[in-house]
This record gives sequence, C-alpha cells and structure tokens, in this order.
Amino acid sequence: MPYSAAAPCPPGMPPPAELRGGRSDWQGVEAGTDGLGNLMVEVGRVLREFREFAVKGSMLDLAIGFIMGAAFGSVVNSLVNDIIMPPIGALLGKVDFGSLFLNLSGQAYPGLKAAREAGAPVIAYGAFLSAVVSFLIVALVAFQVVKVANRLRREAPAAPPTTKDCPYCGTSIPIVATRCPHCTSQL
Repeated sequence: MPYSAAAPCPPGMPPPAELRGGRSDWQGVEAGTDGLGNLMVEVGRVLREFREFAVKGSMLDLAIGFIMGAAFGSVVNSLVNDIIMPPIGALLGKVDFGSLFLNLSGQAYPGLKAAREAGAPVIAYGAFLSAVVSFLIVALVAFQVVKVANRLRREAPAAPPTTKDCPYCGTSIPIVATRCPHCTSQL
C-alpha cells in the first residue's frame, strides 16, 4: 500500500520521495538550496571548525604527540629486537626469533626470507612474538605515564557543605536555617 498524507509513514521511516517532492534525503537540508549548495555550506562549516581547532593549539599538540609516538615506537622495536629477544633466544638454544616461521607450502626453505621471496605461504610466528613483546612494553609504559599523570593531578578542594541534618528528625536542611521545616524544631 503506497503512503499518502492520510496514511503516515511507520515510526523511524523517512517519507517516500513523492511526499518529499521527489528529493532524496541528502538534498534540501536548508530550505531553498539544492544538494550542491548544501555541500558547499557544509564544507565551509567544517573548514571553519577545523581552523578554530588548529588555532587553539590542539593541532600542534596532536602533531607533537604523533611524532613522539612514532619515535618511541622505533625505540621500543629496537629494544625488543636488539636487546631483549637475543638473550632470550640464547637461553632457548641460540634461537633467532626473527627467523622463526611455519611453512604452509610443504616445500623446504632454508629461512623465512627465502620462503617469502619464493612466495610461499608462511606463518612468521617469531616476528609475531617480537611484536607482542613490543606491544606489552608500550602498554606498560603508557600505563605508567597515565598512573604518574593521575598522581600529579591535583584534587579539587571539597566544597564546603551547604546542608546539615536536623538533630531532632534527621531531615537535611540548609546550614543557615534556624528552624527545621519538617519538625519545626528550633535549631
């Protein structure tokens, strides 16, 4: 059954195009404009908001955080691959974690690099283990940074109380009250 003005649309459903004058949902958001005009208005609004965001300094903070994060990631990868994993590999019988892989092709390859060059499907679980250790180190450092930041954040002083309890009936009343509005006792 087609919809009409007499039979409204079900809740949550947009009216059909014939009731909207043939326009789709994205057209005519502002009265008297077409879809392209609306797009230009929206682009102008977004650019204005972006300029306000960038001027506030948030953009600079975001850029510095991104650069520091990338530099920290490379330091952590070096720490894991060059300092942590080699002693663990030596303790486990001179294992190089970067070259550990599971060959899925059934052919023999001397190493991970040769298998990848041949296009063989492999599961490089050694590289995955290194990535997991890197992630755990980054997560631990991030947790410690947040923990220290929360400790350094000053607690807001508690606001002085504005109410007290009536000693006779226990109703909460303003501190400046001289008589309880509930039991009418003189305070």
